[in-house]
Amino acid sequence: MSEVTSAAANKALVSEVMTAVFIRRDPSVVERHFSIAYVQHNPLIPNGREAIPALIAALAPTFKYEPGMIVAEGDLVMIHGRYTGWAPKPMVAVDIFRVVDGKLTEHWDIMQEEVPAAQTVSGNGMFQP
Repeated sequence: MSEVTSAAANKALVSEVMTAVFIRRDPSVVERHFSIAYVQHNPLIPNGREAIPALIAALAPTFKYEPGMIVAEGDLVMIHGRYTGWAPKPMVAVDIFRVVDGKLTEHWDIMQEEVPAAQTVSGNGMFQP
């Protein structure tokens, strides 16, 4: 598989997983797309794919996820998104995944409270899908 094909496949995988977990709330995605040795770098979520179904079950009915841009290079995929209902105010995040042999094997994220465009010095919003 070429590097371009691999990046496209990895982007499609991450997009599908984020949609399944946070929009459809489908825990069956874990068995299909997460490595048994899944490593988690979010300080609030334990290692292992077993933590993901509990995370899905704990999402409030009002929780909403909006995916944005997605970028892949090599075995890394980054997806920009907005999480509403994860915290008291909407959060904008970049989730970073390492993909090995078609499975998510590692995850990092960077999250911050969303600041409305009208309140930013630049006048630009933090999230435009």
